[in-house]
Amino acid sequence: MDLGARWTAAQRANVPPFHVMDMIDAATRRAATGAPVYALHSGQPATGAPEAVRAEATRLLASGDPLGYTPAVGIPELRAAIASHYGDWYDVDVSPDDVVVTTGASGGFLLAFLAAFEPGDVVAMARPNYACYRNVLAALGCRVVELETGPETRFQPTVSQLAAVPGLKGLLLASAANPTGTMLLPDELVELTAWCEEQGVQVISDEIYHGLEYGDTRLSRTTWATSRRPVVFGSFSKYFSMTGWRLGWMLAPSHLRRAVEVLTGNFTICPPALGQRAVVEAFSEDAKAELDGHVARYAANRRVMLDRLTDMGITRLAPADGAFYVWADVGHLTSDTMGWAHQLLADTGVAVAPGVDFDTVDGHRFVRMSFAGSAEEIAGGLDALSAYIS
Repeated sequence: MDLGARWTAAQRANVPPFHVMDMIDAATRRAATGAPVYALHSGQPATGAPEAVRAEATRLLASGDPLGYTPAVGIPELRAAIASHYGDWYDVDVSPDDVVVTTGASGGFLLAFLAAFEPGDVVAMARPNYACYRNVLAALGCRVVELETGPETRFQPTVSQLAAVPGLKGLLLASAANPTGTMLLPDELVELTAWCEEQGVQVISDEIYHGLEYGDTRLSRTTWATSRRPVVFGSFSKYFSMTGWRLGWMLAPSHLRRAVEVLTGNFTICPPALGQRAVVEAFSEDAKAELDGHVARYAANRRVMLDRLTDMGITRLAPADGAFYVWADVGHLTSDTMGWAHQLLADTGVAVAPGVDFDTVDGHRFVRMSFAGSAEEIAGGLDALSAYIS
């Protein structure tokens, strides 16, 4: 009897790894040796939380407050602040009762997928896409259909593509999208959400990069301006510069709200109490001024990266309307961006995200580069990359 065969992981756990985490590990090991690292691989700001948030966290810790459990869906003050944020940014009326605070947007995705979909349900998304969407859905037994996109649709899905998917139950929208940075135009968002509502297709709308737009401010539009049926996600990780605090939120439509509340109470009890209480200050005027300063830096980094890559002969680039990524076709340099990215790191210290995380078909010739770091790091990384490929 093969006793080893009895002790195996469940088949549902047999999903691909998120390869950028391997790049983070490799870059961390290299940095520990004192060798230079140019972190163009990770979707995280080089800056920390706003000063007002850090000051409030410090005050809370010094006060001796026990920081016990909170309501499963978040403290009332934070839910109210998030609801007000939708009025301030989008002129959309949101009730605090619509808001569920989550353990990062990633924790919210799990809640939403479980609440909205049964095993075997078909969920569509554009390709390229964020790997964790499809990997979590696969682990939950859903069937992911990837819709091939490209520059002609600005890497976003279309209604005609959705109509061709048999038995469609869900659609994952991302605007701005990871890894391409592209955003849906307002009429495209209306058309997609209207079609899904008519067909009974549940929309999951990832809006965690809102606040990070470059150029056309019409693109920063929440899906709830069009319909109240979608699940909408926001996060404190990106614009608010708080990745490690692991706080996000969802706007939960009425038909899913109780299911989400029950699931989150069972899964995590509540999001981290210290972060919840401190992050209310992220909506202050002082914090907004600080954060908008970060966005100005990202915009400058973006321009430098797009220009420098073009000068290097890397010209097939997604538009990068928002977020802080450039999706680059480097197929003229390699047909194996996984191996190329690891060799690039070893030889130069430049860390990029291999495209296989984001595109299951053509990712072998793409990389994602982040411009969320300091101006000095972006410039140094591009200098090293230019020398390497020339």
